[in-house]
Amino acid sequence: MPEISRFYGIVIKMYFKPKEHEPSHIHALYGEFMGEFNIRTLEMIQGDLPSRAQEIVREWLIMHQDELQTMWDTQIIKKLPPL
Repeated sequence: MPEISRFYGIVIKMYFKPKEHEPSHIHALYGEFMGEFNIRTLEMIQGDLPSRAQEIVREWLIMHQDELQTMWDTQIIKKLPPL
């Protein structure tokens, strides 16, 4: 799973495989915690990420929402700046 960004101990990744399931999403890893976030709605789809980490991820998502959706659509990954 390629790493897109890293900040405040949170690692952001996006995974592609044939027929990767919708909705478009990223994975946020924080220690032993994980959260999967919908790129369009910013909601945590699943996971156990602590609420403060969720807020930080959403703040970062807002800044990079269009770029992330483009990555999802084209399956071309690039590094994005941290928060």
